[in-house]
Amino acid sequence: MGAVGFQEAEWIWRDGEFVHWEDANLHLLSTAVQFGTSVFEGIRAYETDNGPALFRLNAHIRRLMDSAKIYRMVPEHPVELIKAACLETVRKNELTNGYIRPMVLRGYGSPGINPFGSPVETFVAAWPWGTYLGEEALKNGVDVCVSSWQRALPNTYPSRAKAGGHYLSAQLMKMEAIENGYGDAIALGPDGLVSEGSGMNIFLVRDGVVISPFLDGTSLAGITRDAVITIARDLGYDVREQHIPRESLYTADELFFTGTATEVTPIRSVDGIFIGEGKAGPISLNLQANFWETVKGANDDPHGWLTYVND
Repeated sequence: MGAVGFQEAEWIWRDGEFVHWEDANLHLLSTAVQFGTSVFEGIRAYETDNGPALFRLNAHIRRLMDSAKIYRMVPEHPVELIKAACLETVRKNELTNGYIRPMVLRGYGSPGINPFGSPVETFVAAWPWGTYLGEEALKNGVDVCVSSWQRALPNTYPSRAKAGGHYLSAQLMKMEAIENGYGDAIALGPDGLVSEGSGMNIFLVRDGVVISPFLDGTSLAGITRDAVITIARDLGYDVREQHIPRESLYTADELFFTGTATEVTPIRSVDGIFIGEGKAGPISLNLQANFWETVKGANDDPHGWLTYVND
Protein backbone atom coordinates (compact mmCIF):
# COMPACT_ATOMS: atom_id res chain seq x y z
CA MET A 1 0.00 0.00 0.00
CA GLY A 2 1.48 3.30 -1.05
CA ALA A 3 1.69 6.39 1.10
CA VAL A 4 -0.89 8.10 -1.12
CA GLY A 5 -3.60 5.65 -0.08
CA PHE A 6 -3.79 3.17 -2.92
CA GLN A 7 -1.88 0.11 -3.99
CA GLU A 8 1.12 1.16 -6.04
CA ALA A 9 2.59 -0.97 -8.80
CA GLU A 10 6.29 -1.42 -9.54
CA TRP A 11 6.84 -0.15 -13.08
CA ILE A 12 5.84 2.85 -15.20
CA TRP A 13 6.52 3.17 -18.93
CA ARG A 14 8.25 6.44 -19.79
CA ASP A 15 9.07 7.31 -23.40
CA GLY A 16 10.03 3.81 -24.43
CA GLU A 17 11.52 2.36 -21.27
CA PHE A 18 10.33 1.20 -17.89
CA VAL A 19 11.29 3.05 -14.72
CA HIS A 20 10.50 2.20 -11.13
CA TRP A 21 7.30 3.72 -9.79
CA GLU A 22 9.19 6.07 -7.46
CA ASP A 23 11.45 7.29 -10.28
CA ALA A 24 8.71 8.59 -12.58
CA ASN A 25 9.30 12.18 -11.51
CA LEU A 26 8.92 15.67 -12.98
CA HIS A 27 10.71 18.90 -12.14
CA LEU A 28 8.77 21.34 -9.96
CA LEU A 29 8.83 23.90 -12.77
CA SER A 30 7.67 21.54 -15.50
CA THR A 31 4.88 23.07 -17.56
CA ALA A 32 2.53 20.26 -16.51
CA VAL A 33 3.01 21.10 -12.84
CA GLN A 34 2.82 24.87 -13.29
CA PHE A 35 -0.08 25.07 -15.72
CA GLY A 36 -1.81 21.68 -15.85
CA THR A 37 -0.55 21.02 -19.37
CA SER A 38 -1.24 17.32 -19.61
CA VAL A 39 -3.72 15.04 -21.35
CA PHE A 40 -4.54 11.58 -20.15
CA GLU A 41 -6.80 8.56 -20.33
CA GLY A 42 -8.18 6.10 -17.83
CA ILE A 43 -8.52 2.53 -19.10
CA ARG A 44 -9.76 -0.49 -17.17
CA ALA A 45 -8.21 -3.96 -17.32
CA TYR A 46 -10.63 -6.73 -16.37
CA GLU A 47 -9.94 -10.35 -15.54
CA THR A 48 -11.48 -12.75 -18.06
CA ASP A 49 -11.26 -16.47 -18.74
CA ASN A 50 -8.55 -15.63 -21.28
CA GLY A 51 -6.51 -13.48 -18.94
CA PRO A 52 -6.69 -9.71 -18.42
CA ALA A 53 -8.30 -7.62 -21.15
CA LEU A 54 -8.33 -3.86 -21.68
CA PHE A 55 -11.73 -2.32 -22.38
CA ARG A 56 -11.89 -0.17 -25.51
CA LEU A 57 -8.15 0.40 -25.77
CA ASN A 58 -8.38 1.69 -29.35
CA ALA A 59 -11.03 4.29 -28.52
CA HIS A 60 -9.12 5.49 -25.47
CA ILE A 61 -5.84 5.95 -27.32
CA ARG A 62 -7.66 7.67 -30.18
CA ARG A 63 -9.09 10.14 -27.67
CA LEU A 64 -5.68 10.57 -26.03
CA MET A 65 -4.16 11.51 -29.38
CA ASP A 66 -7.10 13.80 -30.16
CA SER A 67 -6.59 15.57 -26.84
CA ALA A 68 -2.86 15.91 -27.51
CA LYS A 69 -3.54 17.33 -30.97
CA ILE A 70 -5.97 19.91 -29.61
CA TYR A 71 -3.31 21.09 -27.15
CA ARG A 72 -0.54 21.01 -29.81
CA MET A 73 1.51 18.42 -27.95
CA VAL A 74 1.34 15.27 -30.07
CA PRO A 75 3.95 12.75 -28.85
CA GLU A 76 6.62 11.44 -31.17
CA HIS A 77 5.56 7.85 -30.48
CA PRO A 78 3.24 6.14 -32.98
CA VAL A 79 -0.21 5.14 -31.78
CA GLU A 80 0.55 1.43 -31.97
CA LEU A 81 3.54 1.85 -29.67
CA ILE A 82 1.42 3.59 -27.03
CA LYS A 83 -1.19 0.83 -27.24
CA ALA A 84 1.55 -1.78 -26.89
CA ALA A 85 2.97 0.14 -23.90
CA CYS A 86 -0.43 -0.07 -22.17
CA LEU A 87 -0.50 -3.84 -22.61
CA GLU A 88 3.12 -4.30 -21.59
CA THR A 89 2.68 -2.15 -18.48
CA VAL A 90 -0.15 -4.41 -17.34
CA ARG A 91 1.96 -7.51 -18.06
CA LYS A 92 5.10 -6.19 -16.39
CA ASN A 93 3.17 -5.27 -13.24
CA GLU A 94 1.42 -8.67 -13.29
CA LEU A 95 -2.04 -7.12 -13.04
CA THR A 96 -5.30 -8.95 -13.63
CA ASN A 97 -7.81 -6.26 -12.66
CA GLY A 98 -6.44 -2.75 -12.78
CA TYR A 99 -6.46 0.80 -14.05
CA ILE A 100 -4.18 2.10 -16.80
CA ARG A 101 -3.28 5.79 -17.04
CA PRO A 102 -1.51 6.84 -20.26
CA MET A 103 -0.42 10.48 -20.12
CA VAL A 104 1.11 13.02 -22.49
CA LEU A 105 2.47 16.15 -20.88
CA ARG A 106 4.80 19.12 -21.18
CA GLY A 107 7.91 18.66 -19.07
CA TYR A 108 10.60 21.07 -17.86
CA GLY A 109 11.85 23.76 -20.22
CA SER A 110 9.77 26.89 -20.51
CA PRO A 111 9.13 28.84 -17.27
CA GLY A 112 6.30 30.91 -18.75
CA ILE A 113 2.87 30.42 -20.22
CA ASN A 114 4.28 29.67 -23.70
CA PRO A 115 4.64 25.87 -23.59
CA PHE A 116 6.54 25.31 -26.84
CA GLY A 117 9.91 25.33 -25.11
CA SER A 118 8.94 22.39 -22.89
CA PRO A 119 9.43 18.83 -24.15
CA VAL A 120 6.49 16.52 -24.75
CA GLU A 121 6.79 13.43 -22.54
CA THR A 122 4.68 10.27 -22.54
CA PHE A 123 3.99 7.94 -19.62
CA VAL A 124 1.87 4.85 -19.00
CA ALA A 125 1.13 3.88 -15.40
CA ALA A 126 -1.02 0.98 -14.22
CA TRP A 127 -2.09 -0.19 -10.79
CA PRO A 128 -4.71 -2.31 -9.01
CA TRP A 129 -7.91 -0.35 -8.45
CA GLY A 130 -11.35 -1.38 -7.30
CA THR A 131 -14.68 0.42 -7.53
CA TYR A 132 -14.51 4.21 -7.67
CA LEU A 133 -17.57 4.99 -5.54
CA GLY A 134 -17.58 1.71 -3.60
CA GLU A 135 -19.30 -1.66 -3.87
CA GLU A 136 -22.32 -0.37 -1.95
CA ALA A 137 -22.88 2.34 -4.56
CA LEU A 138 -22.79 -0.20 -7.39
CA LYS A 139 -25.49 -2.28 -5.70
CA ASN A 140 -27.75 0.29 -4.11
CA GLY A 141 -26.89 3.64 -5.65
CA VAL A 142 -25.02 6.73 -4.52
CA ASP A 143 -26.33 9.94 -2.94
CA VAL A 144 -25.29 13.03 -4.89
CA CYS A 145 -25.91 16.77 -5.06
CA VAL A 146 -26.10 19.35 -7.82
CA SER A 147 -22.88 21.29 -7.53
CA SER A 148 -22.74 25.04 -7.04
CA TRP A 149 -19.84 24.98 -9.53
CA GLN A 150 -20.77 24.92 -13.20
CA ARG A 151 -19.11 23.70 -16.37
CA ALA A 152 -17.54 26.33 -18.60
CA LEU A 153 -19.00 27.70 -21.83
CA PRO A 154 -17.94 26.04 -25.06
CA ASN A 155 -14.87 27.74 -26.53
CA THR A 156 -13.70 28.63 -23.01
CA TYR A 157 -11.57 25.51 -23.00
CA PRO A 158 -11.99 22.41 -25.19
CA SER A 159 -14.18 20.06 -23.18
CA ARG A 160 -13.68 17.26 -25.70
CA ALA A 161 -10.02 17.12 -24.65
CA LYS A 162 -9.35 15.06 -21.53
CA ALA A 163 -6.80 17.44 -20.03
CA GLY A 164 -5.39 17.60 -16.52
CA GLY A 165 -6.16 21.28 -15.99
CA HIS A 166 -9.82 20.76 -16.79
CA TYR A 167 -10.17 18.63 -13.66
CA LEU A 168 -9.64 21.54 -11.30
CA SER A 169 -13.38 22.21 -11.56
CA ALA A 170 -14.09 18.51 -11.05
CA GLN A 171 -12.07 18.60 -7.83
CA LEU A 172 -14.05 21.60 -6.59
CA MET A 173 -17.29 19.73 -7.26
CA LYS A 174 -16.09 16.52 -5.66
CA MET A 175 -14.74 18.25 -2.54
CA GLU A 176 -17.90 20.31 -2.10
CA ALA A 177 -20.02 17.17 -2.36
CA ILE A 178 -17.94 15.23 0.15
CA GLU A 179 -17.82 18.13 2.62
CA ASN A 180 -21.62 18.27 2.48
CA GLY A 181 -22.08 14.54 3.04
CA TYR A 182 -22.66 13.36 -0.54
CA GLY A 183 -20.80 10.75 -2.55
CA ASP A 184 -20.42 12.86 -5.67
CA ALA A 185 -21.85 15.76 -7.67
CA ILE A 186 -23.78 16.60 -10.81
CA ALA A 187 -22.60 19.57 -12.87
CA LEU A 188 -24.84 21.98 -14.73
CA GLY A 189 -23.71 23.80 -17.82
CA PRO A 190 -23.65 27.61 -18.03
CA ASP A 191 -27.22 27.52 -19.38
CA GLY A 192 -28.44 25.74 -16.24
CA LEU A 193 -29.03 22.44 -18.03
CA VAL A 194 -27.57 19.12 -16.84
CA SER A 195 -24.07 18.52 -18.24
CA GLU A 196 -22.42 15.52 -16.51
CA GLY A 197 -21.06 14.37 -13.15
CA SER A 198 -17.90 15.69 -11.54
CA GLY A 199 -15.81 13.36 -13.68
CA MET A 200 -18.33 11.04 -15.34
CA ASN A 201 -21.33 11.12 -17.65
CA ILE A 202 -24.93 10.84 -16.48
CA PHE A 203 -28.08 9.12 -17.75
CA LEU A 204 -31.73 9.55 -16.83
CA VAL A 205 -34.50 6.95 -17.21
CA ARG A 206 -38.10 8.08 -17.59
CA ASP A 207 -40.99 5.83 -18.67
CA GLY A 208 -38.55 3.20 -19.90
CA VAL A 209 -36.60 5.63 -22.11
CA VAL A 210 -32.86 5.97 -21.51
CA ILE A 211 -31.85 9.64 -21.85
CA SER A 212 -28.45 11.31 -21.94
CA PRO A 213 -27.66 15.02 -22.15
CA PHE A 214 -26.42 16.26 -25.51
CA LEU A 215 -22.66 16.50 -25.93
CA ASP A 216 -22.96 20.27 -26.11
CA GLY A 217 -19.38 21.37 -25.57
CA THR A 218 -19.61 21.40 -21.77
CA SER A 219 -18.91 17.70 -21.18
CA LEU A 220 -16.53 14.93 -22.15
CA ALA A 221 -17.51 12.49 -24.89
CA GLY A 222 -17.33 9.48 -22.61
CA ILE A 223 -16.19 6.15 -24.01
CA THR A 224 -18.18 4.21 -21.41
CA ARG A 225 -21.14 6.50 -22.17
CA ASP A 226 -20.92 5.49 -25.81
CA ALA A 227 -20.67 1.81 -24.84
CA VAL A 228 -23.73 2.00 -22.58
CA ILE A 229 -25.76 3.69 -25.34
CA THR A 230 -24.79 0.82 -27.66
CA ILE A 231 -25.61 -1.82 -25.03
CA ALA A 232 -28.97 -0.16 -24.26
CA ARG A 233 -29.93 -0.18 -27.95
CA ASP A 234 -28.80 -3.80 -28.26
CA LEU A 235 -31.21 -4.61 -25.42
CA GLY A 236 -34.06 -2.86 -27.19
CA TYR A 237 -34.31 0.32 -25.13
CA ASP A 238 -35.30 3.62 -26.68
CA VAL A 239 -32.22 5.82 -26.20
CA ARG A 240 -32.39 9.58 -26.67
CA GLU A 241 -30.04 12.52 -26.35
CA GLN A 242 -31.76 15.72 -25.30
CA HIS A 243 -31.59 18.77 -23.09
CA ILE A 244 -32.21 17.91 -19.43
CA PRO A 245 -33.30 20.67 -17.03
CA ARG A 246 -32.26 20.33 -13.41
CA GLU A 247 -35.74 19.51 -12.15
CA SER A 248 -35.91 16.46 -14.42
CA LEU A 249 -33.27 14.88 -12.19
CA TYR A 250 -35.67 14.87 -9.24
CA THR A 251 -38.59 13.41 -11.20
CA ALA A 252 -36.65 10.71 -13.06
CA ASP A 253 -37.53 7.07 -12.54
CA GLU A 254 -33.82 6.24 -12.46
CA LEU A 255 -30.46 7.96 -12.74
CA PHE A 256 -26.99 6.51 -13.18
CA PHE A 257 -23.41 7.56 -13.84
CA THR A 258 -21.09 6.03 -16.42
CA GLY A 259 -17.32 6.27 -16.76
CA THR A 260 -14.14 4.22 -16.83
CA ALA A 261 -13.67 4.64 -13.09
CA THR A 262 -17.37 4.83 -12.23
CA GLU A 263 -18.37 2.00 -14.61
CA VAL A 264 -22.21 1.94 -14.31
CA THR A 265 -23.20 3.35 -10.92
CA PRO A 266 -26.87 3.98 -10.01
CA ILE A 267 -27.84 7.22 -8.26
CA ARG A 268 -30.13 6.83 -5.27
CA SER A 269 -30.85 10.46 -4.45
CA VAL A 270 -30.13 14.01 -5.63
CA ASP A 271 -30.06 16.89 -3.15
CA GLY A 272 -31.77 14.66 -0.59
CA ILE A 273 -34.65 13.77 -2.94
CA PHE A 274 -34.98 10.03 -3.56
CA ILE A 275 -35.00 9.01 -7.21
CA GLY A 276 -37.82 6.61 -8.08
CA GLU A 277 -38.05 4.13 -5.23
CA GLY A 278 -34.85 5.42 -3.64
CA LYS A 279 -32.69 2.52 -4.78
CA ALA A 280 -30.94 1.26 -7.88
CA GLY A 281 -33.54 0.92 -10.63
CA PRO A 282 -34.17 -2.14 -12.82
CA ILE A 283 -32.96 -0.60 -16.10
CA SER A 284 -29.81 0.72 -14.44
CA LEU A 285 -29.08 -2.70 -12.99
CA ASN A 286 -29.84 -4.45 -16.29
CA LEU A 287 -27.42 -2.18 -18.15
CA GLN A 288 -24.86 -2.66 -15.39
CA ALA A 289 -25.18 -6.46 -15.61
CA ASN A 290 -24.75 -6.43 -19.38
CA PHE A 291 -21.79 -4.07 -19.03
CA TRP A 292 -20.15 -6.56 -16.63
CA GLU A 293 -20.73 -9.39 -19.08
CA THR A 294 -19.09 -7.35 -21.81
CA VAL A 295 -15.99 -6.19 -19.96
CA LYS A 296 -15.38 -9.63 -18.46
CA GLY A 297 -15.62 -11.39 -21.81
CA ALA A 298 -18.75 -13.36 -20.91
CA ASN A 299 -20.78 -12.51 -24.03
CA ASP A 300 -18.33 -13.13 -26.88
CA ASP A 301 -17.50 -9.40 -27.17
CA PRO A 302 -19.94 -8.61 -30.02
CA HIS A 303 -18.50 -5.14 -30.64
CA GLY A 304 -14.81 -6.04 -30.44
CA TRP A 305 -14.18 -3.87 -27.41
CA LEU A 306 -11.68 -6.11 -25.58
CA THR A 307 -7.93 -6.25 -26.20
CA TYR A 308 -6.41 -9.26 -24.45
CA VAL A 309 -3.09 -8.67 -22.73
CA ASN A 310 -1.72 -12.14 -23.43
CA ASP A 311 -2.59 -12.40 -27.14
